[in-house]
Amino acid sequence: MKSIILVEPGVLRLEDTPPPNAPGVDEVQVRIRQVGICGTDLHAFQGNQPFFKYPRILGHELAAEIVQIGPTQQSCTLLVGDRCCIQPYLNCGKCGACQRGFENCCEHMQVIGVHQDGGMQELINVPLDKVRKSNLDDDALALVEMLSIGAHAVRRAQIIPGEYVMVVGVGPIGLGVSLFAQQAGAQVIVADLSDQRLDFARRYLGIEHTIRAEQNLLERLNAIVPDSLPAVVFDATGSLQSMKQSFSYVAHGGRLVFVGLVNGDVTFSDPEFHRREITLLASRNATSQDFDQVMMLLDSAMVDVLPWITHRVSAQQLVQDFRHWVEPGANVVKAMMRF
Repeated sequence: MKSIILVEPGVLRLEDTPPPNAPGVDEVQVRIRQVGICGTDLHAFQGNQPFFKYPRILGHELAAEIVQIGPTQQSCTLLVGDRCCIQPYLNCGKCGACQRGFENCCEHMQVIGVHQDGGMQELINVPLDKVRKSNLDDDALALVEMLSIGAHAVRRAQIIPGEYVMVVGVGPIGLGVSLFAQQAGAQVIVADLSDQRLDFARRYLGIEHTIRAEQNLLERLNAIVPDSLPAVVFDATGSLQSMKQSFSYVAHGGRLVFVGLVNGDVTFSDPEFHRREITLLASRNATSQDFDQVMMLLDSAMVDVLPWITHRVSAQQLVQDFRHWVEPGANVVKAMMRF
């Protein structure tokens, strides 16, 4: 079968590899139909993704079709031929975090495509309980995981309807955060360095307040927010500098949510942090609840995410084009690969 292997930073290869063994107990073998390209994949290609080792088969935003079901001890309603997405966070179910309901940040977390080989291969075995059957099409299925990240971050923030919320960085994850912040009743402001991304947020999410991140951001916020600063700030940039600066955008008594991940130490002024009594939250992965919310939203057709897919490639094209997607001005919102 065909697999795309990230051999080392900057080196992707399309290779013939042996197919997986037959699925084991409570495992399902799926054929990968479509793979969404994530910021995690781009960071791994650049060599700056935490929790990552090479070589690795990337891919965790997956639309798939069931081709074989192993022996089951769990209850199973899946059938060969069912379309599905994959919840790629393989939690242990036994650690303290899992026992307290924090399956998304399991102490022994293994994420498909990060800690172990992912979906940029034609066939893959996955745990039965991580398969999410759906009638959604492949485009939507391959977007579920990405949107679930945003849904989880917004749920973490506990937005009160009417609150002003700023999302810094409106790549795919930031757009998902913006979408679910709107769903929660927030008045959303977005900031980014890219005019193309800001235009996309205005055009497809209807966001009125868009700010070029380097253009007097605090001054612009003071002009937009009646009480001077947003109650909630989400930083979805994965930029150390941006994450440090985000503390200054939060209202007194507000919340700062780090959705993006950076390989480094984030520092801030403790007196200022205490003066404002800021609540700092990390948001990692997503839960089954978040997947359910996203799949219900997509199934209702209340949101059209098709315009988010700006690039479509074959496996061979991905190997050739991937390096260009990390360049400034690439104008990639969401790229999709299909075998």
